[in-house]
Amino acid sequence: MAESIETYVITGMTCANCSARVEKELKETPGVVEASVNLATEKATVRYDETLTADQIAQRVEDIGYGAIVFDDAHKQKIAEEKARYVQKMRRDLMIGAVLTAPLMIAMIAMLLGSHAGWVHFFHLPWVQLALVTPVQFVIGMRFYKGAFHALKTKAPNMDVLVAMGTTAAYLLSVYNGFFNPYNSDLYFESSGMIITLILLGKYLEQKAKNKTSEAIKQLMALQAKTASVIREGKELTIPIEEVMIDELVLVRPGEQIPVDGMIVSGQTTVDESMLTGESLPVDKTIDAVVFGGTVNTTGSIQLKTTQVGSMTVLSRIIKMVEEAQGQKAPIQQIADRISRIFVPTVLGVALLTLIATGLITGDWQQAIVHSVSVLVIACPCALGLATPTAIMVGTGLGAKNGILIKGGGALEKIAHLTTIIFDKTGTITEGKPVVTDFKTTDDQALALLTSLENQSEHPLAKAIVAYGSNQSVLLPVSEFKSLTGSGIIGDINNRRYFVGSKRGIIERQLSLEPWREMVALEAEGKTVMFLADEQAVIAAVAVSDQIKTTSYQAIQELKKNGLHVKMVTGDNQQAARFIGAEVGLNEEEIIAEVLPENKAEIVKNLHDKHELVGMVGDGINDAPALALADIGIAMGSGTDIAMETADITLMKSDLTAVAQSIQLSRLTLRKIKQNLFWAFLYNVIGIPFAALGFLNPIIAGGAMAFSSVSVLINSLSLNRKKI
Repeated sequence: MAESIETYVITGMTCANCSARVEKELKETPGVVEASVNLATEKATVRYDETLTADQIAQRVEDIGYGAIVFDDAHKQKIAEEKARYVQKMRRDLMIGAVLTAPLMIAMIAMLLGSHAGWVHFFHLPWVQLALVTPVQFVIGMRFYKGAFHALKTKAPNMDVLVAMGTTAAYLLSVYNGFFNPYNSDLYFESSGMIITLILLGKYLEQKAKNKTSEAIKQLMALQAKTASVIREGKELTIPIEEVMIDELVLVRPGEQIPVDGMIVSGQTTVDESMLTGESLPVDKTIDAVVFGGTVNTTGSIQLKTTQVGSMTVLSRIIKMVEEAQGQKAPIQQIADRISRIFVPTVLGVALLTLIATGLITGDWQQAIVHSVSVLVIACPCALGLATPTAIMVGTGLGAKNGILIKGGGALEKIAHLTTIIFDKTGTITEGKPVVTDFKTTDDQALALLTSLENQSEHPLAKAIVAYGSNQSVLLPVSEFKSLTGSGIIGDINNRRYFVGSKRGIIERQLSLEPWREMVALEAEGKTVMFLADEQAVIAAVAVSDQIKTTSYQAIQELKKNGLHVKMVTGDNQQAARFIGAEVGLNEEEIIAEVLPENKAEIVKNLHDKHELVGMVGDGINDAPALALADIGIAMGSGTDIAMETADITLMKSDLTAVAQSIQLSRLTLRKIKQNLFWAFLYNVIGIPFAALGFLNPIIAGGAMAFSSVSVLINSLSLNRKKI
């Protein structure tokens, strides 16, 4: 049965129990295969089969008291308007609440300080307090009553239930004492009004802080150009970016933002790609070089032919990947989710116990009600619900700023616990741009034969040989071409069969390498030596060398200092592998040579059998099986399609130091999550008993509850100040 995945923006959620309730309802909906709801991003990701539609899922959410809008380009404007309207209404209600409750608070403080002024007495009159607090309680506070009604209706009590019960109890007790009880004139109107106002203040600050956690997404979106200068029928036209087509000719002047992905067809320049890769130095670009939308053309005027537009550009895919990553849950969040499910019912039980115990012990049932109100309003699962997702949002955003694209919270958490890192050699430890250094032959036509055969191959070494030979020889027609994985290539030229491959392939064909000792010896220098042979003998040999990246040694040593085991896997022969390994500080035990591409995954499996947590670093193409099997697959390069699809982490810059940065970022984020969870737990562990024993009045309890989640958000946002 066909399945679809849709992301929704969920409105009206106030705490972790809300997100848990929406998630539970979605999971129980027939046709829904999987659902995940994130309180911090206010999004739900739903995978469902063809028996359901996107609108039916949205209706299911609305039926339990929340709003759901499909998160796509068509609805982004509506979503932005809804969020702006929500924040505006919250700010307006907060200001009204503050204006109505401030006189009561000031009068209460003045009385506590011993003032007997007439205005103080006026604001303590029952009818004055009733007139000021009633709009706060039942108009501004209506959101809590609505939320509590829907929560109780679905048998999933949340924060709204606690606030509604606590403030209503304080309000009704005040009405009773003020108008019907001649023996007790204690009023708690200011408590119910201030609790609602303080909680609104906390929610308002929380919303503002949550918006800052998605700052990385906003910065990436700001990179998207709004218009492009295209050449149509010889004329330059400035058109909206949405109207640019594939294979369109686009003109980009110095200082302008490159609007789309494309290939330069005219001109040369340097391009600032720091917003995508984190690299501070501009990159030289000439004809046939690839450029990405969102980067900045710094020096020369260029013309490019578009290769990707709209949602298919690298920048758009990065934005989508970061959005999806921020919406996913990390395994550590399961702790908070489990606690949140039982938290509110437990608090209701503690509040009831407090009421009964205090009333029986002291005989003062009014004081017992006040104590139980304090318990109800101080307890809030919001901080628990926000502890993990907010840190992940900031962490993945910080990674994106530094050219580290992390697919989700699970990957961000897991990379901190890796014990072994495996590096592919070509294109990872080395530049991946090999050049021919030596060539020897016994046949004048050998270079043409070699170049013609390698021109049929996709191997990186083949490109180096073709680049070397194409200037000195003419390409010949090749038939019956075949690639022999891990061994070489064969093909027919002029009705004669030729083989190009490694020393191992020559030995398998039982051909002599005795005359080629000098070329074979070059393998000890880290060079890869390939041989051209017909069916009788070897007729040529070529040596190809790949330069080691300048940062490879530093990066590998940094990983070792952090306690990780580092291994290099390569298809090169032992001598060449040892030479490269020694250059980057690896010993013989850390080098695995002469490995076929399909056997790299087997190496990962063997390490798993030894209970190692393995990270595989490769180019995302020929290393795809190993990247997929590793606990964490890390793809090097500039965001190729297959790299982004296969790997858990994509490094936009081809610099191995980014691997260590990824681990550092993961550890910093995990530290923030643990700090958040610790303070959220500690706040409730200390706060609830204090409230139950009468050490906190309802107003202080409401203020503490309001700012608990804000403190978690501020702690998560402090991650942005870290340098990685």
